[in-house]
Amino acid sequence: MLWALLILVGCLMPARNVPHVPLPLIDKWVHFIFFGGFTFLALCSQPSTGLVRLCLVLALAIAYGTIIEILQGALPSLGRSSEVLDVVADSIGGIIGIALFSIGARFSKKIHIEA
Repeated sequence: MLWALLILVGCLMPARNVPHVPLPLIDKWVHFIFFGGFTFLALCSQPSTGLVRLCLVLALAIAYGTIIEILQGALPSLGRSSEVLDVVADSIGGIIGIALFSIGARFSKKIHIEA
């Protein structure tokens, strides 16, 4: 829940308060990391899981990212814009977060993933 709040605050922070980092596509990398962490942490909160749960967590991450982008576009006072590529970065991050969780679960005898 705290990670989801961090994402919300970070993504809805006014543009003037966001530090400028001179790296190409830094915004997309931030979205990628935010949502990779989101799915990974969500799955760690209840490690014994099945394929349906993996898909639901991914769907939740994509929906959350989409809602945030809609809010960015709907609140012009933030000085931010709504970008489809941010949702793509959110989605890819979510998939990678799930993959990392799944790989970790395969190597751990304590966690069982059902097919």
